[in-house]
Amino acid sequence: MIQGINDEEKAYFNRQIQLWGVETQESLKTKKIAIIGCGGLGCSLAIALGSSGIGQIDLVDFDTVGVHNIHRQIGFKVGDEGKLKCEVLKDLVESRNPYIKVNSFDMDFETFAITDDYYDLILDGTDNLPVRAKINSFSKDKNIPWIYASVESFHGQVCFFDKSDFESVFNVTDHKPGGIAAPIVMNIASFQANIAIRFLANLHVKKDLLNYFFFNDEGEYIHQKFALPK
Repeated sequence: MIQGINDEEKAYFNRQIQLWGVETQESLKTKKIAIIGCGGLGCSLAIALGSSGIGQIDLVDFDTVGVHNIHRQIGFKVGDEGKLKCEVLKDLVESRNPYIKVNSFDMDFETFAITDDYYDLILDGTDNLPVRAKINSFSKDKNIPWIYASVESFHGQVCFFDKSDFESVFNVTDHKPGGIAAPIVMNIASFQANIAIRFLANLHVKKDLLNYFFFNDEGEYIHQKFALPK
């Protein structure tokens, strides 16, 4: 049974209710998602989706804030150094939206995966291929959809994995990301969050399509799409 939203929530989510109505907004309260990684992508995802009315968001990350993180990881500020990323981000999301439940998990993904919980959607906010392969395996085993994203330099990728398999598309190596411009992180996470909220609101979403965003040599922003094997 879908729990209704009160008048205060209707005021808070007013513009979204104008978009898709009270019933859809109420349905988001029943949704439960996990964001794996609370770095650049994870911060932007948590802020965007944490303000959208999803009932529960679980944040998974074992790292602490470093000064080198802050320029692109918008959930953190100077003074947060040494604090657990998942806990700082939890506090921020809850401070922006009093109508949400946020849990922080100070652990790596392998430890989190054995908690045997179920989610409506898992979002990849990590920065390495082996963990993404583990997210893919976990999601396939549990029949949970997941959305992959990555960023580097001025480019990024996003894909809603459904029938396709991550390891059939990517060569899983321990590649370390190079330099990253702060705005591209928010740009890619925003696209990822838009796909997520459309899916959770039962709107059409194109799955198993790799979206690649980059600037060409002339400085033109390009969006290419590649259908993945199923």
